[in-house]
Amino acid sequence: MEFLDIGTLSKQSGVPPSTLRYYEEIGLIQSVGRHGLRRQFDRPVVMQLALISLGKMAGFSLGEIKGMFAKDGSPQLSRPELHLRADALDEQIRGLRRLRDAIRHVADCPAETHMECPKFKRLMAFASRSASHHRQKDRAR
Repeated sequence: MEFLDIGTLSKQSGVPPSTLRYYEEIGLIQSVGRHGLRRQFDRPVVMQLALISLGKMAGFSLGEIKGMFAKDGSPQLSRPELHLRADALDEQIRGLRRLRDAIRHVADCPAETHMECPKFKRLMAFASRSASHHRQKDRAR
């Protein structure tokens, strides 16, 4: 069986070697040994890295992503969790659309200054509440 050394895996996957070492350290991927000083990986690790990247894009934490792999590295995706994440992404998309529309309004607002624009004032109040909400969530963790 042909193995990929860490440099080749990095080039094929686009994941820096330092990140590959970190993923191995936390148990997301496993090397099969070393050739000299270079770690060696099985070819299926390329697919695992693609799934890790997809999971990160979807907003899953590395810990959550780790739970999506069986001991042998094969994916074990919870369909209910995927539905919940898709719902959360829908909500995020709706919020981003509202934010985009508000920013466009402020950019085109006929008010003399942004601070005279009622929509800009509401946007600022929303941003303040949102930041406060995120700080409270972070403290609760």
